[in-house]
Amino acid sequence: MSKAQGNLSDWLDADSLRRLLAQGEPDPATAAAIISKSLRLQGLDLEEVALLLNVNEPGLRARVLEAAGKVKELIYGRRMVLFAPLYFSNRCMNDCLYCAFRAPNASLHRRSLSLEEIKAETRALLREGHKRILLLCGESAEATPDHVVEMIKAIYSVREPSPRTGKVASIRRINVEVAPLDVEGFKKLKGAGIGTYACFQETYDPELYRAYHRAGPKADYLWRLEVMDRAMEAGIEDVGIGALFGLGDWRFEVLGLLRHAQHLEERFGCGPHTVSVPRIEPAEGAPASSSVPMPVSDDDFRYLVAILRLAMPYTGIILSTRESEALRNELFRYGVSQISAGSRTNPGAYADAAKVGMELQAQSTSNEQARSHADDTSGSQFQLGDHRTLQEVVAALTRQGYVPSFCTGCYRKGRVGADFMDLAKPGLIKRFCEPNALFTFLEYLEDFADESLRAEGLCAMEEIILQLPDEPTRVRTRQGLAEIGAGARDVYL
Repeated sequence: MSKAQGNLSDWLDADSLRRLLAQGEPDPATAAAIISKSLRLQGLDLEEVALLLNVNEPGLRARVLEAAGKVKELIYGRRMVLFAPLYFSNRCMNDCLYCAFRAPNASLHRRSLSLEEIKAETRALLREGHKRILLLCGESAEATPDHVVEMIKAIYSVREPSPRTGKVASIRRINVEVAPLDVEGFKKLKGAGIGTYACFQETYDPELYRAYHRAGPKADYLWRLEVMDRAMEAGIEDVGIGALFGLGDWRFEVLGLLRHAQHLEERFGCGPHTVSVPRIEPAEGAPASSSVPMPVSDDDFRYLVAILRLAMPYTGIILSTRESEALRNELFRYGVSQISAGSRTNPGAYADAAKVGMELQAQSTSNEQARSHADDTSGSQFQLGDHRTLQEVVAALTRQGYVPSFCTGCYRKGRVGADFMDLAKPGLIKRFCEPNALFTFLEYLEDFADESLRAEGLCAMEEIILQLPDEPTRVRTRQGLAEIGAGARDVYL
């Protein structure tokens, strides 16, 4: 029996979503009207999204992609938030057919980090320039709320001087992606000062869910489906939802995500803070990853990201390093607003790689050789598609006209949950996002970047300042940047 309270049909009716998709492709005039509506930043309803999901005509699809880029620019400006995942355990008692952590996978090297090891991971990330992390683990008996809280406190306690200036850095925001908890468990995470709580339904199709989740607590579909209700009941203002694309019909999953967002809006007055869009990637010992049940093409993937941006204009869309460098660079234009960078998905990997890298550099090993030796993927959850370092990603974003952002200002100012959405929905949040992004970008350039990137970044920043919406914003931004240039850190509006 499910631990969840309530009934699936209370808010998610899978058959009704399928009926919406069965309407078929809309006529061009109807599709054009929906696209025009999306540019008013009001979002789209389920029927409108279902119609767009059925569009196959290349010209109309191109218009959706173009509209998504405009909506993202109107809401968030040019900032691109950066973070890194930090795994503290890959032990798991579930049997999910797409994941290397699955309990029957005897070939996986299992590891759970101690508090000292999680601090070492944090120091390695801080030395790279990260300020935001996503804390993850497999679902096991050891991953209790109290243990997760211990890990959070350990991470927040670390102070590490930057390699370039010696300025002391710390992690400013920990988002958490752990197995569903009860309300009391979520209250403990809230008390530990987490940011967003993320949990992915994987697939909203209950029949497919049962097929891919063979055993373990995760096999309980309803307990997972209702996890965000419990998290928000516990007072966690920002939550992140997602689907694993490739398990089922991608069109159905997009509707499932939108319906989930609508439900949270209806019940709590605030939808999800973020939506994640991972695709299945190869994973050791995971049969559904070597033969993806319903592969999503790159073209369809671009399109679904764009539709999510039009449907939920105010919601952050997260793209991981599962995707290739080239495709990630493209998707930035179609609605993605947060990305991981320099990622590793095996516990202890950051500290281990840093140690190996230093040893090889002492031997005058080339950068490419050092990276190859340091890139140990044993114990990883899945294979990565983008292997660039954080600095390489920052440099690429700068050259594409984006502002690499490590900002956490909204959380310190209390702009979370419904308050954040009140600013995001009409496009007012970028008056904070772009200046705060510039502040954290300058911090990165001062404390971590090499001379070439620093010069390039400073030049790019000046151009962006000139394009800020009004003179008061430009003045406030220049004042904050001057403070940072004089030695201040953690400046935000």
